[in-house]
Amino acid sequence: MKHFIITVDTEGDNLWSWKKGESISTNNAKYIPRFQELCCKYNFKPVYLTNYEMLCDENYVDMVRTWQEQGLCEVGLHLHAWNTPPIHELEDIYGGNPYLIEYPEVVMRAKFKTLYDIFVDKIGSKPYSHRSGRWAMNDKYFEILREFEVKVDCSHTPHISWETSMGAKIGGSDYTNASEMPSLIHGIYEIPLTVRRIRHVLKGSIKHRLLTLIKGDCLQLRPATHNLNQMIKLVNSIGKETDYIQFMIHSSELMPGGSPYFKTNNSIEYEYKLINNIFKYISDKGYFGVTLKEYYTEHNS
Repeated sequence: MKHFIITVDTEGDNLWSWKKGESISTNNAKYIPRFQELCCKYNFKPVYLTNYEMLCDENYVDMVRTWQEQGLCEVGLHLHAWNTPPIHELEDIYGGNPYLIEYPEVVMRAKFKTLYDIFVDKIGSKPYSHRSGRWAMNDKYFEILREFEVKVDCSHTPHISWETSMGAKIGGSDYTNASEMPSLIHGIYEIPLTVRRIRHVLKGSIKHRLLTLIKGDCLQLRPATHNLNQMIKLVNSIGKETDYIQFMIHSSELMPGGSPYFKTNNSIEYEYKLINNIFKYISDKGYFGVTLKEYYTEHNS
């Protein structure tokens, strides 16, 4: 069976432009039902990987808790270190939003416990799945997940390095050589985002076209402006070496002005056409929608 996993980084509005000291709104929660409805149209089950401010939004919590109880989705964890209590000041060299892995281990664990406890209280169940904020993981982080009995992580992005995406003191994680396949890391089942290097002809400079033909273009299964053909190429590149593909999106990308990418009502309508087309293509290819928990259970029973 071919499995299709949808992961949603469910977080506050337009965090790309957030600066320290600013409030964080969660208006994008009002736009999530339309996405859920589209997923249901194809019998797909999104995983809402939820951060601190969204768990503090009672309307959002009531909505996704009900969907999870109905078997329509899964709710997991997504931790942004800079605003998850307890607040701990770091030396700020680069001015980026801090990664959890930059903090002392005792602070890492305290922040994770805060998010975990709020999740259990609000959602009414223990979380199975997790994605780190800004994709950053290390051994200590995996060990914390194991301590709290989280079963699945999906932070790895094979072929991609985030080292130039700066936190307060360091760059992000380097997944250039990370496995494209699920694997156990410190007892946690890592299910990487679907990323592949695809050799194909692109427009642009001669140098860029040659590099793309030689090294391949790094394609992710996530919506962006005018990338339907690239996502189709990515899906078609998946062979029998794996039985799943994983799509991702941010909840704030579903709201006009909620991200740098889809700023207007018209751009949101275009985005939904894009998502509908790739969902239909994936459904027609015989993929069956599962949550991270369901995929884990099937492969670890």
